[in-house]
This record gives sequence, C-alpha cells and structure tokens, in this order.
Amino acid sequence: MKNVIVLSISIFFTTTVFAQVKTNAELKTLINQSFTYFPKVKEIENTLNTAEEKLQVTTLNKMPDVSFSTAYNFIMPKISFPINGKEFQFAPTNNIAASLGSSYTLFDFGRLKANIVKSKTDIQVAKDNIELVKSQLANQISVIYYNIVYLQKAMSIQDSVINYFKENKMMVENKVKSGEMINIDVLNLQANIDGEENKKIDLNNNLKKQFSLLDYTTGSKITSGNIFDFDINAINSVASVDVAQQNNPEFQLAKDKILLSQKEVDIVKLNSKPTIGLHAATGFRNGFVPEVNNLKFNYMAGFTFSLPIYSFGKTKEQIKFQNELAQISLTSNYKKDIEQSMIDVNTNIERIKNTESQLTATKMAQQLTTARYKNGVATYLDVTAAATNVQKAALSHLQYEYQLCLAKIELAKLLGYQFWNN
Repeated sequence: MKNVIVLSISIFFTTTVFAQVKTNAELKTLINQSFTYFPKVKEIENTLNTAEEKLQVTTLNKMPDVSFSTAYNFIMPKISFPINGKEFQFAPTNNIAASLGSSYTLFDFGRLKANIVKSKTDIQVAKDNIELVKSQLANQISVIYYNIVYLQKAMSIQDSVINYFKENKMMVENKVKSGEMINIDVLNLQANIDGEENKKIDLNNNLKKQFSLLDYTTGSKITSGNIFDFDINAINSVASVDVAQQNNPEFQLAKDKILLSQKEVDIVKLNSKPTIGLHAATGFRNGFVPEVNNLKFNYMAGFTFSLPIYSFGKTKEQIKFQNELAQISLTSNYKKDIEQSMIDVNTNIERIKNTESQLTATKMAQQLTTARYKNGVATYLDVTAAATNVQKAALSHLQYEYQLCLAKIELAKLLGYQFWNN
C-alpha cells in the first residue's frame, strides 16, 4: 500500500513539475524592451483594441434605435374626383413628411447574447496572439544574444591561434638570421596568419550583423554577455507536453479557434429563430383626407414578428462539424519537437564532456611541440598541426556549448515558459 502511495505521489510530481529557466538580467531587459520597441508587437496589439471596440459596438445593439427622417415627393397625376360638382383631392401633389421613429428588439432568442460571447472570444484570441508574438520575439532575441556570445568567443579563439603563429614566426625569423632555418618557414607561417585573419574577419562580419539584428528588434546596440548562461531544469517528455499545453500560447490559440468556431456555429443556428420587435414613430405629414395638403401631427406604434422560413440551404452549409484534429496534430508535433530538443540537450552535454578532455590533450601536445620546435627537434609542419588541433578542439567545444544553449532556448519556447517575466 505504501509503495502504491509513493508511486502515485511520484507520478503526480512528475506530471506537474514545471521547467524553471535561468538566464541573466540583461537578456530579460532586452526582451521586455523589444515588446515596446518592435513594430510587430504594436501591430498585433492593435488587433486587441479592435476586438474590444467590436465588443462595445455589439453590446450597444441591446439599446433601441432612434432615427429621424424627412421626405418630399412631387406626385403626378393628381388624384382627384368630382363630387357634387366639386373637385375632391384624395392625395397631395406635394407630399411632405417628417418623423422621429424608434425600434427595439424585444426578443431575439439569444442572437445578441451569442454575438457578445463571440466578441469576447475574439478578444481572447487577440490576447493569445499577442502572447504568441511575444514568445516568438523573445526566442529570436535570445538566439541573437547568444549568437553574439558565440561569435565573440570564436574570435577570441582566432586571436589565440593568430598570436601563437606570430610568436612562432618571430622565433623562426630569429633562426633565419642565425642561419639555422630558411626563409620558406617564415613565408608559410605568414600564410597561415593571413588565413586565420580572414577567418576572424568573417566572424567579425557576422558579429556586426547580429548586433544589427539586436538593434532592429530591441533598439539596443551593445551587450555585455560573455557566457552561455541560459539553463533549464530537466523534465521528462510526458510532463513536458502537459506543461506546453497549459502554457504555450500556440496551444491556447488552438483552443480559442475551436471555441470560436463553435460560437460561430451557434450564431448560424439562431438564424432560423424568429425575431419580435417594437416600433413607434411620431411627426408631421400631409395627405390626410379631406385636407390632404395640410400638415398634421401623427404617431404610430406597433410590433413586428419575423420568422425565416427557407434560406435555400445557406444555414445548413454554414454549420460545419467541429473537431479537434488540428489540436491533436499540434500536440503530436510539439511532442516530437520537445523530444528532439531534449535529445539535442543530452547529446551536446555528452559532446562537451568529450571535447574537454580532447582540448586538454591538444593544448599539452601544442606546448610539447613548441618546446621541441625551439630545440630544433620538431618541424614547422608539426607546429602548424599542433595549433590546428587546438583550434579544432576549442571550436568544437565552443560549438557544442552554443548548440546546447540553443537547444535549451528552443525547449523553453516549446514549453511556453515566459522566463523574461521572472
């Protein structure tokens, strides 16, 4: 019995655990700054204002309509008959009317209520759209931010390689002067330096582009980040899908669309219901027998009853069977993406462990080769190979750290975790 209870508690915490994200304050500031700076956010926020205004207009439909109308008509031929030797006119030639009228829907059998509910659903759709755009923007800025960190670190590695070749070039130049070596080694080292300088130029070019993207999305042109400090706690794939369904705005939008479709169907179904309304009007007009040309005060009041009988299948065609296939497909895709992100996280963690020992070994080999080269035991090719091995190991280690960071960012996006609000 105790084992069953422990197992139940374990399952509960496994399925309700929430992935916590850790990152630096600067990234959070940049993301929140983008929400007020990036035009796309302002554009999508306007849809919320439109939806709210639409709700106000829909709600006002419960109020009566009041209107004023006036008309003048010249009517010919004149309608008149001779009676007892005198001409008797039944309608004025100059027809004049002015009236103030009002109409009010007394019973619409749920039409107004259904439209108000749909308008409120439209507002929720707009809100979830805003959250989705913010989530996508936060993901984009996070990637840009750590792209900058990666490129700066890669340039630092290039600097260390270039400096290493320059030190060896100076040593070779001294040996050439003393006659111990020939000038060809100096030329080869300079060629390597030039090649590494070009790689650094390419990295710097990409770095400038990333700063340009950062400026475009946030309005900021500088960052101080220098480490991959984005982290997310481990979570199993079953629990992660539950978390995504609860927090990811794309899931919320999928639910909203299903609900919105249902509300639209409800409205369409009400088209076959009757409508009962009141109407009244008062004003002045002529045309009252026997003094048809005199303007007289008049008023009227009554009610209307309208019942649709046949719409030639329009209502039937608009009513569609709503299902949740789209949401099921979305869940399946997210489960796949989350599992792949988790695989990327675990794989890069293992790669980093392997490259750490590789990096240590290549650095030791480089130091040994440098010492042998100074003593005339190793060749220029040995020095170049040792430097290349260190560079490859350092870049591999950096790339795996970078890929691990990106995988964690992607996982946080899929789970719908709003880490910028912490």
